[in-house]
Amino acid sequence: MEEVTKVLETAEKEETVSKNFIEQEIEKDLAEGVYDHVQTRFPPEPNGYLHIGHAKSILLNYGLAKKYNGKFNMRFDDTNPTKEKVEFVESILADIKWLGADFEDRLFFASNYFEQMYECAVFLIKKGKAFVCDLTADEIREYRGDFKTPGKESPYRNRSVEENLKLFEEMKAGVYQDGEKVLRAKIDMASPNINMRDPVIYRVAHMSHHNTGDAWCIYPMYDFAHPIEDAIEHITHSICTLEFEDHRPLYDWVVRECEFENPPRQIEFAKLYLTNVVTGKRYIKKLVEDGIVDGWDDPRLVSIAALRRRGYTPESIRMFVDLVGVSKANSSVDYAMLEYCIREDLKLKKSRMMAVLDPIKLVIDNYPEGQVEMLDVPNNLENPELGERKVPFAKELYIEREDFMEEPPKKYFRLFPGNEVRLMGAYFVTCTGCEKDENGNVTVVHATYDPETKSGSGFTGRKVKGTIHWVAVPTAVQAECRLYENIVDEEKGKLNADGSLNLNPNSLTILKECYVEPNFGDAKAYDSYQFVRNGFFCVDCKDSTPEHLVFNRIVSLKSSFKLNK
Repeated sequence: MEEVTKVLETAEKEETVSKNFIEQEIEKDLAEGVYDHVQTRFPPEPNGYLHIGHAKSILLNYGLAKKYNGKFNMRFDDTNPTKEKVEFVESILADIKWLGADFEDRLFFASNYFEQMYECAVFLIKKGKAFVCDLTADEIREYRGDFKTPGKESPYRNRSVEENLKLFEEMKAGVYQDGEKVLRAKIDMASPNINMRDPVIYRVAHMSHHNTGDAWCIYPMYDFAHPIEDAIEHITHSICTLEFEDHRPLYDWVVRECEFENPPRQIEFAKLYLTNVVTGKRYIKKLVEDGIVDGWDDPRLVSIAALRRRGYTPESIRMFVDLVGVSKANSSVDYAMLEYCIREDLKLKKSRMMAVLDPIKLVIDNYPEGQVEMLDVPNNLENPELGERKVPFAKELYIEREDFMEEPPKKYFRLFPGNEVRLMGAYFVTCTGCEKDENGNVTVVHATYDPETKSGSGFTGRKVKGTIHWVAVPTAVQAECRLYENIVDEEKGKLNADGSLNLNPNSLTILKECYVEPNFGDAKAYDSYQFVRNGFFCVDCKDSTPEHLVFNRIVSLKSSFKLNK
């Protein structure tokens, strides 16, 4: 009990906040001596990439272990070789490490326990708690009944222990084909909980496994394997999402009937549902296979790999998970909250660079021909500690096409004939006119500058209402910028009437002729910046090269989300 007291005292010393219901249950268990330590785990199935919802579970389980000075296990629930790949194992490990959930040397695979699971199944047979069944999958489903109708017992339910042991051994030896026989728990076919109506706990599957190869041709079902894995690893609190609440009686039955000492306790919490995103593996797999996205890490998705590629940070994900909180009731969270978190994380950390995404040329007619002037520009006005950088300025500049209008509406304070604006970090310029092509499209804007108005010179003679950014033509670096929207159509809903995804045709816009200032020479994968007025951008980890920079827009600068403090 002395160790338990220390654990509770450590938790008490942390910042005083209201404890969520899981923390309250853990502290109750510790205080009552149910457990003398805390041990949690994150147990993904390696059948796809992790998404933002998994991040909540990872950080919750890791955070609980850390808070109570316990242990955190990373364990792959790899009991279904039909859908599992080494690619998914590697991606999951990369995601968890990136999020900062340190599992040190505590990496486990459920498949390493196959022998112990088999022994548990044999133990249940000997206790008269499991039997080999010859019904087909459809027949088992029919016999199970529904919420209104109790199930019917299998005609094979009362086989002798000896016959069941012999048949189960033959299943293991490869005597039977897939689906020919299964091992079922013998519980209660009249139970109001359908999960307890003699569930299948082992099936025949002649498939090679990514970890065990061809050593096994029978594999345990998830609901049987999972509680055994937890018990073997001495997990105290098995934290899972609400869809497993109805499975908890089966979880408890397995650890009780297998007679594990100090069995783990399952506690459920609400899943994280994010509006207008795709998290279902089946849907993402189809998007990948149909070439609609360029992989599980396409920045339009919310897999953790996709968020990382787009430019989200571990800190922003942790902030998001903290804001969402832990509850027992399912609810949806607006995607704008996730965008709020990345803006908050980046706004004081990143340099505010100049990049022109839709360029038009501005010529300053009275600026010296051939001169390139180096200007001192603050990296971030809100964070002086980031210092300054040198930015080249010249007679010809690129500006955003939307920053010039020949006939502007009221309250348009950018360039139009006769109007004066400040070029950010440089000079005041006055628009004198423009050139057009044969179709009437503006191709070049002309202006004159006032050399007395240089930024930092202390000039106070007059003020202007508009400030625009620019990139000097002689030193501009051409880049590709990718702008993202939600991959599903927000207004029409996520799914069509036939169940297919209602895709947003504008989910990706590729701008190939953007120009950025030359201070990106050492930009590498995942580096992020604020592009003045255009949003936060990240160097793409797949397609960007030093010779051809590719930037993903992480998020725009404007937010529709307001945090209630």
